[in-house]
Amino acid sequence: MQLLIPNGRVAVHPSFRIYKIAVLVFLVLASTLGAKAQQAQTAGEQPAQYLALPDAVETGVQQYQSIQAKRSYLHASEALTRNARNEYLPNVIAAVQQAYGTVNGQFGPLGAVGVLGVASAGPSYSDQRWNAAFGALYIVSANWEVFTFGRVRSRIDLAKAQVRRDSADLEQEEFVQRVRISGAYLNLLVAQQFLRNGRSNLERAEAVQRTVRARTRTGLNPGVDSSLANAEVSRARLSLIELRTNEQQVRNQLAQLLNVPPTEFVLDSTLLGKSPQELNAGVAVTDNPQVKFYQARIEQATQAARVASRSVMPGISLFGVYQARGSGFDYNYTPEFPDRYSSRYSDGVDPSRYNYVAGISFSWNLISPIKVRQQARAQQFVAEGYRHEYNQVRVQLEDQLVLADQRLTNSLQSLQEAPQQYNAASDAYTQKNVLYKNGLTTIVDLQQSMYALNRAEIDQSVAYVNVWQALLLKAATSGDFNLFINQAH
Repeated sequence: MQLLIPNGRVAVHPSFRIYKIAVLVFLVLASTLGAKAQQAQTAGEQPAQYLALPDAVETGVQQYQSIQAKRSYLHASEALTRNARNEYLPNVIAAVQQAYGTVNGQFGPLGAVGVLGVASAGPSYSDQRWNAAFGALYIVSANWEVFTFGRVRSRIDLAKAQVRRDSADLEQEEFVQRVRISGAYLNLLVAQQFLRNGRSNLERAEAVQRTVRARTRTGLNPGVDSSLANAEVSRARLSLIELRTNEQQVRNQLAQLLNVPPTEFVLDSTLLGKSPQELNAGVAVTDNPQVKFYQARIEQATQAARVASRSVMPGISLFGVYQARGSGFDYNYTPEFPDRYSSRYSDGVDPSRYNYVAGISFSWNLISPIKVRQQARAQQFVAEGYRHEYNQVRVQLEDQLVLADQRLTNSLQSLQEAPQQYNAASDAYTQKNVLYKNGLTTIVDLQQSMYALNRAEIDQSVAYVNVWQALLLKAATSGDFNLFINQAH
């Protein structure tokens, strides 16, 4: 803004000078921050990343390797179920055989077990003949076991039970992963708050140190106060290092659960200033994904025992065979006329005789009940063992649910008491600090008030997180994760 004065000179308004100074300061700060950011990128530091709790949960569920493995197992079980259904289809076999050889025949018994034999058919000579020709066999056979007395159906049911078990396993793995990520998120949130409290404590210790040094130099305080103040600053710095180490460790744990590289996470700090309103779970313990997984194991083992017991049942099959055969030997090839054959390939592979057969068969392995009886009993014992594990997990979760309610009640009581402790400790520190500056109290009293204020800050920070952790424990125990996540964002 410019003003014209009577002598014709231009005067600059004071507000314009202030504006120019503000712009200059902004440019200096921008260049400084840009240089620091460039230095951080050069040093390989990653910028801080904001991470909300629901986003962290979904990221971990989608990217965690063990969950991806469970998904692959589920896909494999689904494929095996489709394969089990395909066992209803008939067997259709087509074969083409072309060979070259002799057809010497001989009367006598034969029993070839476990070795290959030659199916030659021809007249019996008094001595060995080496007359040879081509021969061919063309065959199509079909075999369909139309009724199995429940054997195939039991195998399909077993495959479906395997799918339900793997699906329950995937569901419980995702549920447990959500709880783990939420717990790690809360732990990192409180670790970051501890780190901020540690910085505040160090700032208070350094402020007291400056006051003590000033009063010591003027002779108002003894030199020992300066030593105590220096020791308190060192202790605050050591505590800050420990808190930073703990924050880095917890941050690394969260990064592992998210399957991402460790980085600076900016978390949702609003959880430190609010408490959940809904505290009652909407599902029973029996609906917990962990309990459902154990129930699915029982069903799978029970179905496996049923498959073993059904495997002793007989089968009814339809079958049919159509065959065409060619031979280079004539129909009247006999020892009296040994020259009635042709060694040409075309004469041997051209089919000249056709046969078919169709029928129904009933087959039953009478020894199979003895073979599979113990296998069925073994599966029954496995199912019984799974049932005991199911009961144990259910009872443990019911007991933990009671503990979660008790912990939630205690956390809410602590949340009401923590602000009063902090206000009292803050007032006491302010009073002691003023008294010390005026020489009316000792540095020991001032340090005691600092300790009390530091503990109060920590307790106040932990109070809200403890409520959320108690609610997370109840959600994990009851299986109602929505009870926690719907209120934590």
